[in-house]
Amino acid sequence: MIKVIIENLKNHEIISSESGRKVIELIHENYIDWMHACGKKGRCTTCKMIVRAGIDGLSPLTEREEFFRARGRLKADERLSCQAKLESGELLIRVAEENKFPHMEYTE
Repeated sequence: MIKVIIENLKNHEIISSESGRKVIELIHENYIDWMHACGKKGRCTTCKMIVRAGIDGLSPLTEREEFFRARGRLKADERLSCQAKLESGELLIRVAEENKFPHMEYTE
């Protein structure tokens, strides 16, 4: 059993029995809008998530994440939700300020 909690979306919880899934897939399957300008291909950083807790339960950095990290576009506490897979445990994340949708209501 894995769990994703989106802190600044009213602590919305996503629970799944399937580990090893990309975080963005879990989010979208639960009808939550999450930005992904490149179509979930790891070509931009619009789907990045700020990881507040549970980073150890994620798969290792992908080549694309390493690329953006080397260029300063992905901080140590940020991962691309289209690349990172939740392998185990609970993941507490936030939507980055620059990737918030205007039609959604975010909490702090």
